[in-house]
Amino acid sequence: MMSFRMSFFNLLGLFLIFSENSSGHSMDTVLQSVKLNISHLQNVNDKQSLMVSWLVNHSDLVQGIYEIQISRTENHTIIYNENVTATAVDLDEHTWTWSSDVPLECVDHSVRIRNFYDHSVPSPWSNWVTNKGAEVKDKTEIFPFQRVLREGTSAVFCCVPPRGVNITSMDYHYEHRIINTGTRVKAIAVDNLTIPKRYIKALSVSCNDSTGNIVHAWNYVSFPSEKPRNLSCVTSDMETVICTWDPGRKRDPCDKNKQTQTLHIVNSDQAPISCVQSSCKFPAVPQLEEYNISVVVRDQLGEETESYSFNIFDRVFPVVEWNRVSPGATNATVSWIVLGNLIQLDILCQVSTDPGKITSLSCRNKSSHCKVKLEHLLPNTRYSTRVRCSVNSRLWGEWTHSVFFTTYPLVTLDVWRRIKQVSYLHSRQVTLFWTPHIVGTAATVKIQRYTVQWSQEGQNGTRWKDSRMTQADVSIGPGHCEFTVKAVLHTGFSIPAHITIPRKDDKENLLVEKQLGSSSVPGFNLSWEEQSTATCGYTVEWCILGNAVPCTLRWVKMLEGNTTLFLPARHFKAGCRYTFNVYGCTENGHRLLEIQTGYSQELESVQPLCLVEPVQSTSSSVTLEWLYNENDPAHLAFITGYLVTWQEVLSDRQPGHTANVFNKSVKDPHSKSVTVEGLQQGHEYNFSVSALTKEGPGQAARIIIRTRANYSVHLAKILTPILLLLGCTILLWPQRRMLKRGLKEIFAYPAGMHIKTPELDSFLDETDQWLQSQKVEECISCDIEILNTRPPLNKTTRKDPELLNTPCSSASQCSTSSFSPSCEPLQADYYPQSATLLWETQAQITCIANKTYLNITEKDWSEPQQVASSEITSFDPSECLQESCSVIYGYISNETF
Repeated sequence: MMSFRMSFFNLLGLFLIFSENSSGHSMDTVLQSVKLNISHLQNVNDKQSLMVSWLVNHSDLVQGIYEIQISRTENHTIIYNENVTATAVDLDEHTWTWSSDVPLECVDHSVRIRNFYDHSVPSPWSNWVTNKGAEVKDKTEIFPFQRVLREGTSAVFCCVPPRGVNITSMDYHYEHRIINTGTRVKAIAVDNLTIPKRYIKALSVSCNDSTGNIVHAWNYVSFPSEKPRNLSCVTSDMETVICTWDPGRKRDPCDKNKQTQTLHIVNSDQAPISCVQSSCKFPAVPQLEEYNISVVVRDQLGEETESYSFNIFDRVFPVVEWNRVSPGATNATVSWIVLGNLIQLDILCQVSTDPGKITSLSCRNKSSHCKVKLEHLLPNTRYSTRVRCSVNSRLWGEWTHSVFFTTYPLVTLDVWRRIKQVSYLHSRQVTLFWTPHIVGTAATVKIQRYTVQWSQEGQNGTRWKDSRMTQADVSIGPGHCEFTVKAVLHTGFSIPAHITIPRKDDKENLLVEKQLGSSSVPGFNLSWEEQSTATCGYTVEWCILGNAVPCTLRWVKMLEGNTTLFLPARHFKAGCRYTFNVYGCTENGHRLLEIQTGYSQELESVQPLCLVEPVQSTSSSVTLEWLYNENDPAHLAFITGYLVTWQEVLSDRQPGHTANVFNKSVKDPHSKSVTVEGLQQGHEYNFSVSALTKEGPGQAARIIIRTRANYSVHLAKILTPILLLLGCTILLWPQRRMLKRGLKEIFAYPAGMHIKTPELDSFLDETDQWLQSQKVEECISCDIEILNTRPPLNKTTRKDPELLNTPCSSASQCSTSSFSPSCEPLQADYYPQSATLLWETQAQITCIANKTYLNITEKDWSEPQQVASSEITSFDPSECLQESCSVIYGYISNETF
C-alpha cells in the first residue's frame, strides 16, 4: 500500500512539472519555498513563545495548508509538528505563535515550514530558521531568572555554562525531574508549582559547574488576576462616581506579581482611568445618565475584564451630616444636613433610636436641612440615634455615627386618701398619701419638697411638706373638695396629681364583708362586679400589716373595665387576715363598692375556745356551751365550725380496754352550744371542743363530766315493795288478830332458848351508831373548791386526776378574744362542798392544803372546822391570754384517818 502511494505521488509530480495550470502559473511558482519571519517573544502568558509569520500569495487558491516543525538543539531534534490552515489573501501575512515549555534561553529552537498544493502535494521544506539560546560568556547563568511563575503549572529550570565549561550538578529543594536539553545545558522540570509559605514567596535553584562556581537564581510563584466581582457604582453628590468591586483572592504584600486596574467608560470619549485595587473614582460625565463601563485587571500572568451598566439617578447614595439634637422629657428634636447637590431629588430619610424604633420621613424642603421630632420617649433615659437617607427608596446611604442624648427627668405622684368622719364637729379628717415615681435611671433625681393644695366651696389652702414626708392630714367640711399634690424639683414642678373627695353622704350604708376563698396558689385573687358608674377605673386598698392599727396603707389603681387583681403571696404574711376595700372612681370622687377579707395562706393552729361552766347534764345527755369570737382578726384562718369529741373515762378496774371515741360537728361558726345524747347514767366522759378551719381543727378545750344518776328508777325500786307491803297491810288489817296468833306460833322461840327483850334493843342501838359513823365518805384526801362568783351556782363536778399534784397551775388560762373571756379550771379528784364562779378582771387563786385528818360527824356540819398545817398559794391572773376569767379555789387534803 505504501509503495502504491509513493508511486502515485511521483507520477503526480511528473505531471505537474510537464504541465501548466489553467491560470498560467508554472508549478515551480506554486511549489516554491515559504519565507519565514520568526520573532522571539518573552513573558507572554507566563511562558516564552516563538512567533512565526510568512506571506501568503496564492491568489488561485482559496485556502492553503501549511505544515510547521519545531526542533531543539543543534541536532534539530523535532519536538513539535502541526498543520496550520491559512486563508488566501493577496499579499497577506499570516502569523502563528508557539509557546515553549523550556525557556528559549536554555537551547536553540529552529522552525521550518512547507505548504501543500491542492491539500495533498507538499512543497519542499523551507530552510531552518533558528532562535539562538543565550550566549553565556563569563559565568554560568540560570533560566528563568526572577520571573513570576503561575501557581499550579509546571516549570523548567536550566543551567547554561560558558563555552568549555560543564555543569556538574543542579540543586532544588523540592521534588523535580531531569530533562534532556543537550550535552552542555542541564535542566530540571518541576510539576504543580506552589506558593512557598515563608515570607519570601520565591523558589531557589543553584548550579555547580566544572570551575567550582555556584550560581543561585530566584523565581516567584503567584496566581493570576481574577475577574472583578460585584461591580457596583454610586454617587453621593451627582458630581463624583465611585465604583467598587470584589478583587477576589487576597494577595500577599510581598507578592511580586503586581496588578494594574483600569476603568474604561465605553460610551464616552473619556480617557481610561487608573484605579486602586478594589475601587475607582472618576468625575461624572455631563449630561450622561446611562453609563457603560469596563474594569480591566492586569498582571504578569494575564488580565481579566468585567463590564457594568447603570443609570446615575438610580445610584445616588446620600451622605448625611449631623446638625443638632435637642432633648425634652418625653421627646427629642433631631436635625441633620444632606450633603451634595440633591435638592431637586426626592429624599427619604430614616432615624433610628436605641432603645426604640426606626422613624421614616420625607425631606421635601428646598434646603438640605431635615428635622424630625422623636416622641414617646422615656424620661431621664439615655438614648442614641443615627440617620440614613435614600433617593426614591432605591439605594440607602450609610448610617451616620450614633449621637447620644439624655431626656429630661420626670416625676409623677400616685395619690390616695383615707377619710375619717368627725361627727361632733361636722367635719372630716382627710389623710392624703402619695408615692413618687421617677421614670428612668440615667441620672439621680432629687425631690426638694412637696406642695399640697386644696379647694372647697371657694376656699383654698396650701401646705408644704418635706421631701421625706409622703402623707398629710387636712380637715375639710362635708362638701366636695379637690386636692392637688406636686413635687418640687431643681428643674421645676412634677406633673400635678389630682384627687377628689366626694360630698359627705350620711345615708351611705355599711357594706357586708365578703370572705375570700383561698386558692391553690398562695396570694389573693380579687374580683368584683363591674360598675357602670366607675368611669375612671377602680382602686383597691389594704394594710400591709393586715388589720392591725396603725397600719401601712397600700393601694393599686386599675383601669376602667378591669375587675380582677392578683396579689402574689410574697407581699403578705401567712396566717394574717387582710381586709381589701374596693372603690369605684367617678367624676365626683371614689365610692366604696366592696369589702373583702381573706388570708394569703390559712394556718391550722387557732386559739382554743372557753367552755362555760357549770355544764348542764342529765343522766343520758350533756349540753356544752362555749365562748368564742369566730370573727376575731387575730385568728390564723377563717372559723368554719366546731368539732366536739367525747370518750368514756374507764376506771382502773377495766385494764386493757379502750373506750370508743365519738365526735360531732357544728357547721355553723356562730353556734356556741351542742347537746350530746345517748350517754350512760353515772359515767364519766372526757369531752374536747376545738374550732375548725379549712386546714383542720385547732387547739382543743377539754373537760371531764359525770352524768347524773337516774333517781326515778331507784325510787321505783324502793317504792314498789313498800306499796306492796302497804297494800297487803291494808288488806290484812281486819285479820290482824288471827295473823298475830299464827305468827306467834310460827316464830315461837325454840324450846330451850331464852332471849331477853332488852338485849335485842341494845344490839340494835350499837348497830345504829356504827352505821351513823359511816354516812360520810371516808377518803385519803378531800379537795374543796371555793368559788366566788355572781350568781352562785351549786354544781358538783369531778375533775381530771392528772392535775392532782398541780392545783395552782397556769394552765387555768383563757385564750379567746378580748371581749369573750374563756378559761379552763384546774382539774383534780375531789368532791367540792360548794362552788362559786366570779367573772372579774382582777382575781386571786388560793390553794389550801390540810395535812391532818378531819373527822366529820353529823353534829359537826353546822360548826366551822379548824384547819391545821394549811398551805396557801396565790398567783397573778395576768398570765391568762388577753382578758381572762379567773378561778379561786382551794382544797383540804386528808392523808390519815
